[in-house]
Amino acid sequence: MKVILKDDIQGLGKAGQIINVKDGYARNFLLPRGLALVADEKNMKLLEYQKKKIEEEAKKKRQDAESIAQRLSEIQITLSAKAGEDQKLFGSITAKDIAEALQTNGFSVDKKQIVINEPIKRVGEYEVEIKLLGNVTAKLKLSVVAE
Repeated sequence: MKVILKDDIQGLGKAGQIINVKDGYARNFLLPRGLALVADEKNMKLLEYQKKKIEEEAKKKRQDAESIAQRLSEIQITLSAKAGEDQKLFGSITAKDIAEALQTNGFSVDKKQIVINEPIKRVGEYEVEIKLLGNVTAKLKLSVVAE
């Protein structure tokens, strides 16, 4: 089924692009969520009129994501957790913990956007990557201290 993407979808395409996807994927995922339109004549004409608008929105989203990434890279989050001997934590710091700490600092970041390369199980300084939009990422400085 040919569809017109309304938003950038990682691994699929950019907004305004016409792509061919499986029927079930289009009917069950893309169309109900408003991520795409069926590529018929009516929607093709509509696309021509809205292509500029889509490009402007994409540019605005990218600029917003870059400004958020800039602000995120400037702050440092400190989380405290119970630790035993050798500065080892009881448990680990998760993406959910980081997302909640960012929420208290005024940033709305989903835990799925936070990339932790290796489990955080010790007290110390860490650098966490946050994927905001497409290839716009921010490096967050995370400090873990013992309670």
